Amino acid sequence: MGSFNRRKFLLTSAATATGALFLKGCAGNPPDPNAASSPSPTATTATLTPEMAPETTAVKLGFIPIFESVPLIIAKEKGFFAKYGMTDVEVSKQANWGAARDNVEIGSAGGGIDGGQWQMPMPYLISEGLITKNNTKVPMYVLAMLSTQGNGIAIAKNQSGKNIGLDTSKAKDYISGLKATGTPFRAAYTFPKVNQDFWIRYWLAAGGINPDTEVSLLTVPAAQTVANMKTGTMDGFSTGDPWPARIVKEDIGFMAALTAQIWPSHPEEYLAVRADWVDKNPKATKALLKGVMEAQQWCDQQSNRAELAQIVSGAQYFNVPATILEPMLMGNYVMGDGQPDINDYKKAVQYWKTDRGSVSYPYKSLDLWFLTESVRWGFLPQNTLDTAQALIDKVNRSDLWREAAQEAGIAAADIPTTDSRGVETLFDGITFDPANPKAYLDSLKIKKLA
Repeated sequence: MGSFNRRKFLLTSAATATGALFLKGCAGNPPDPNAASSPSPTATTATLTPEMAPETTAVKLGFIPIFESVPLIIAKEKGFFAKYGMTDVEVSKQANWGAARDNVEIGSAGGGIDGGQWQMPMPYLISEGLITKNNTKVPMYVLAMLSTQGNGIAIAKNQSGKNIGLDTSKAKDYISGLKATGTPFRAAYTFPKVNQDFWIRYWLAAGGINPDTEVSLLTVPAAQTVANMKTGTMDGFSTGDPWPARIVKEDIGFMAALTAQIWPSHPEEYLAVRADWVDKNPKATKALLKGVMEAQQWCDQQSNRAELAQIVSGAQYFNVPATILEPMLMGNYVMGDGQPDINDYKKAVQYWKTDRGSVSYPYKSLDLWFLTESVRWGFLPQNTLDTAQALIDKVNRSDLWREAAQEAGIAAADIPTTDSRGVETLFDGITFDPANPKAYLDSLKIKKLA
């Protein structure tokens, strides 16, 4: 897109965690006494008309072992992909986000992946060649949102008693004072300029703390989080479950905020696939979507969450005991540092539907928020917003989602008829109206426009 600056992002390379770090007792996965005694049946094969039969049965999808990846894993394990003819889907664990980016750039034909789970706006940045080798454009299509919520901001135990919670204004003087003494507050995320970077920036800025001048931001692979907090080399971390809650479980730190508190039903991570694969295999793409949709519906049945925890606990997926995963999946969070615990299923990760409507549908208005927030922090130039809608229309394939939903027999009430979710309200009272993103930018006191 001509409105995008082609300069390369200054990305911090996240080194592969070859010796994955796990909490005590997490190396194996003993039987979970709380797991469902009899698993739910797997999907039966659907009757496919010639118009629905996929062009290929194989695709390779990458994932990172956090809750956002669950629909891909469940669609594979419960037979929802196979139900619609995608019998050879490979769900491949990625070492980190940088590795996922590199692997989608080369594609499955080159030993990489065809697509998978992504933080936003990675599919846009890859499509525009902004985070790829030699600025090579690798067009991608956003196909569905995988989840909402299920993220949090964990704080190291040595920061206890400093009023670091949802309202960061209470800790502003303390955090600003650390910078003045030459030991700034060190806050980390798993990949720069995407979801988890945005969550911690928004949280800090809402309390009057400038994330670019008053704290030290850095990229740390999720598997290194526990070690860094144990040794005191990191004060805060923004990432997806199960990592924040594991930090609390091990008494290494506490939870300052859940993203469900910062922005209920917020956009989280997405299914996106290389455009060349989708263009070559449109029926297979819709078959994939049907499998993901059915998995998302299965995941949101509360009675399935114990089994869900058991499935993803396996070594090939999360390698975390189901007893650690299940409480978070039920909305039970021990916050720590004197804060009341949260026991609210609506604050847990959700996959199919919330009070705000569809989770799975890729609303274009939410993509616009990510691009607008990218402009806010100087990650993209201000003129991005002048042609953002054209870029979104090119990358976001909500049309394929609707076609797949109709073919799968999804109730009409669960198929959005508009690409806008309307005005969004975050925890500090700031509103984002997708019809006027520049007004949102103007309303923000802390920003760094390029």
